[in-house]
Amino acid sequence: MLRAFVALLFAATAAFSQPVPLTPSPAGIERRFAELKKNPLELYAFLYRMPKGGDLHNHLSGAIYAETFLKAAAEQHLCIDKAQLKIVAPPCGGNKVDAAQTETDNNLRNAMIDSLSMRNFVPGKESGHDHFFAAFGKFGPVDPGDYVAEVVQRAADQNESYLELMVLSGSGAISELGTKAGLDDDFDVTRQKLEAGGLSKLVEAARSRVDALEAARRKTLGCLAMSNTPACRVTVHYVYQVLRESPKEQVFAQVIAGFAIATADPRVAGVNFVQAEDGVTSMKDYHLQMKMVDYAKRVYPAVHVALHAGELAPGLVPPDGLKFHIREAVELGHAERIGHGVDIMYEDDPAGLMKEMRDKHVLVEINLTSNDGILGIRGDQHSFPLYRKAGVAVALSTDDEGVSRGQLTNEYQRAVLSYGLTYADLKEMARNSIEYSFAPGASYWTKGSYSAPVSACAGGKQTPLCVDFLRNNEKARLESDLEDRFAEFERTIR
Repeated sequence: MLRAFVALLFAATAAFSQPVPLTPSPAGIERRFAELKKNPLELYAFLYRMPKGGDLHNHLSGAIYAETFLKAAAEQHLCIDKAQLKIVAPPCGGNKVDAAQTETDNNLRNAMIDSLSMRNFVPGKESGHDHFFAAFGKFGPVDPGDYVAEVVQRAADQNESYLELMVLSGSGAISELGTKAGLDDDFDVTRQKLEAGGLSKLVEAARSRVDALEAARRKTLGCLAMSNTPACRVTVHYVYQVLRESPKEQVFAQVIAGFAIATADPRVAGVNFVQAEDGVTSMKDYHLQMKMVDYAKRVYPAVHVALHAGELAPGLVPPDGLKFHIREAVELGHAERIGHGVDIMYEDDPAGLMKEMRDKHVLVEINLTSNDGILGIRGDQHSFPLYRKAGVAVALSTDDEGVSRGQLTNEYQRAVLSYGLTYADLKEMARNSIEYSFAPGASYWTKGSYSAPVSACAGGKQTPLCVDFLRNNEKARLESDLEDRFAEFERTIR
């Protein structure tokens, strides 16, 4: 018995004395990262595992891969229009064949994947811009809301922890209400017409839509039975989309409805504008649309605003069209985040505007692959390094990972290889993606620093004060979790 006790004690002592893996020093991590940059494949594998925080600029319909749309079309007995290479509702006949053919006919399948995405695209009669935006009209009657789980699972696999998905929109009944109400010079009068016409019912319908999105996501991912899986731990919020190419009376109705929905449902993180910024209505009504947002922000001051602005390039619009979109989004549209911001150097007083964005803590959502495919902007023609040089906060995002045939890891890899970024640069952008998110609650960090937590957590995360603080602030919980993920990941770097 004595020998057994001594053996057990020896084994326990040996196990206890095993060295705990140490985290390499920042300098050591950077040396290893510099080696990885010499091999894009090794770099990709590293970045795939690295914590990346959140994806703040993600259109749900554009995030779903063409293969998923085709599988759904076959299961739902939809049709493929072979002439236009799009998914359409039945009945099938003539050029419209059963979508199930894409599961046996490789030629048709490949043609459809190319049509629904940027895969194999070569500019010619059709530009990258036109091919990209045309893809969204080819998904047909397939409901992208059924596939939130696919996007969330992909995010979890890449060590992302937060998503803001653009999915709700003001099309349909909301736009119809706007047509009926018209648009008065006095926005108050028009808003009252919208409210009298049944706006509250449409707000409740949108909340029901979010209920359905959440239920489908949780069911598909199995979150009801196992809530602590990586995919179920991803925090998801939704962003309401205003269709900027709609007639102005419809746009106003969409804006008011979006702000009302975001006020009524905390799962709706904010409001954004979508569709091609160079469209005829988008260009003609841009200033008016920003005035609408300004008005809505005064009525619903707590609603967050992110705006697509500056997704333009020389030649796409006349020079005058490049001069004011980002500035008006910031100064009139109350944008807390700018999506794309590519044409900043063509704005009036770009240096002054970037200083204003820095001082107002406006983040730019950078979409490198999308900007290359749509605008032909890449490398030293991109404004990404200029924002960083000016001290403007940036975060990498996917825009439409399904249409672009990538994911967030690809955006990190592209940024590193194109701009020589360090690991510390990537870590800062990942932290930005949570700090500038629309997740509710206070930050984990002391303002202006990612080195010092707020006073409630200065004594450690396990103190009662910090535990209570994290419980009551979702953003702080996400940021605390991101730091834990970084610590765990960095211990594996050798």
